Amino acid sequence: MTDIEYFYSAHSAFAYLGSARFMEIARQAGRGIAHRPIDLGRVVAEVSSTPFGARSKSHRRYFFGREVDRWSEWRNAPVCGYTPTHHYNDMTLANGMLIAGLVQGINIDQLAHVMLEAHWRDDADLADRPTLVELGRTAGLDPEPLLDAALSADVQAIYLANTEDAITRSVFGSPTYVVDGDMFYGQDRLEMVERALQQPFAGAPSTD
Repeated sequence: MTDIEYFYSAHSAFAYLGSARFMEIARQAGRGIAHRPIDLGRVVAEVSSTPFGARSKSHRRYFFGREVDRWSEWRNAPVCGYTPTHHYNDMTLANGMLIAGLVQGINIDQLAHVMLEAHWRDDADLADRPTLVELGRTAGLDPEPLLDAALSADVQAIYLANTEDAITRSVFGSPTYVVDGDMFYGQDRLEMVERALQQPFAGAPSTD
């Protein structure tokens, strides 16, 4: 069985809201997770979505306010109640840390969840190395080797490849899950992801 592809960024609100449930669904299905951290801002801009900064105040208030609050309650995923203070910082180091874990053969499921949770629940700055050191330790990992490699050419090449692959495949945002070639955008599709793992939907791409 193939792993579930998981396109996301370490600071994504809706990746956080679906994170625990997604990982539970994958475990129950006996599937691994193929983490694909992406440059979310670039992906959104290049797949013809409206860039975050260009969206209206009313849109942002609804999408990152009311929607986040409702899903937080529904998924039992607490949030800080506002857009995190450092939300628009560069996520290259955090996403690179995740990719470095993959390169070094580490299961990064818990690290990814801890990052997302700390950002949206605790207002953590994911562009701050000492913060990432603490989060790596919280996830039970030695963070220094990951951070030392996060900005390396090899890791950044993977980050770029993930991002360009997402653009080529019209990944609309974070999170996006791909089950045996069938793409599901948004954590509100997790129940469909769960069903697809049990029984593919009609018209799903062939994996033969």
